[in-house]
Amino acid sequence: MKQFNPKPWFLPQTVIIIGTYDEDGTPNAMNAAWAGTWDNDKIMISMGNHQTTLNLNRCPDFTVAFATKETLVASDYVGIISGRKAKDKVAQTGWTAVKGEKVNAPVFTDFPMTMECRIERKIDESATGYYIVADILNIQVKEEYLAEDGKPDVEKMHLITFDPVHLGYLEIGQRVGNAFKDGAQLK
Repeated sequence: MKQFNPKPWFLPQTVIIIGTYDEDGTPNAMNAAWAGTWDNDKIMISMGNHQTTLNLNRCPDFTVAFATKETLVASDYVGIISGRKAKDKVAQTGWTAVKGEKVNAPVFTDFPMTMECRIERKIDESATGYYIVADILNIQVKEEYLAEDGKPDVEKMHLITFDPVHLGYLEIGQRVGNAFKDGAQLK
């Protein structure tokens, strides 16, 4: 096997869009990949020093939308353009923003699924950013992305993942097995 120096090649990496409001109420969006579950009703995100971080320091509410093949170009755009330099970068994406049901943060209606969250705590806060642990207060899913059982159908969403090795995006594919069931074949 070939050896590599340590790198953040944890796979797959979600591509999330963090939604906050700027001080003047303008919707802001940021692309992030270093995030994951913390508990059954909490998430964790590694935040650098961004306009979004300043917004979170002012208001702990935010949304997390999951990027798709259809939103890829605009999702990448909000990751490469700073909210400190482009005052209304969301306008450039063409996304529609509405106020969240449970949080004071924008929900971008162009995404199949959005979590409404509130920071519970910050970890290792410094001038370069911090980690946040946030409570999930609500999850909104567009009707066309629901399965027959009424739950979100991930296969319909065309979600993308960040490839940190080759700096690309990959579409998440089809179901290949059944969790907590297929392994029973080896009992």
